Amino acid sequence: MPEPTTFSHRLRVAHLNPRGANDFDLRPDAAQREGIAADLGLLGLPALRMTGEVRAEGADAWLVTATINARVIQPCVVTLDPVETAVSDNLRILFSPHAATPVEGEIQIPDDDIEPLGQYIDLAAILTEALSLALPLYPRAPGAALDAAPDEPADEDRRRPFANLSDLLKPRD
Repeated sequence: MPEPTTFSHRLRVAHLNPRGANDFDLRPDAAQREGIAADLGLLGLPALRMTGEVRAEGADAWLVTATINARVIQPCVVTLDPVETAVSDNLRILFSPHAATPVEGEIQIPDDDIEPLGQYIDLAAILTEALSLALPLYPRAPGAALDAAPDEPADEDRRRPFANLSDLLKPRD
């Protein structure tokens, strides 16, 4: 089996066209998809694609708009059988030099749509993060169901959770 390769696709901001759209179409190869699947804890990633554009926004910011389409294979939360799911998501991220980068020890609630702008915009990192956020949290195989707990209390006991507390105060023999 081939060694998974690191997936990277960085755009140098200085080389982007500020007067028009900078289109992109990312399609990681099989080895790169295998590496992404391993990073995200997936059983497989048969298909992955991100298409979109990077466009200048104002005087010094860049807007990334994209669509992600993927087929992912995850373990079922009930049976652990493989579950294949189609994932599709749209994203919009603004890269701005005015976005605050937290200083060490500082806690800051980040704006989800604004990222700090550096020398590069890493489309592979955007793709991997967006895919991880779009994954189903609890994939379930068709027909898989959780059985009821065997020691589940009766409905009457559920309505009176402190009913047996008086038994704790009785003297023991």
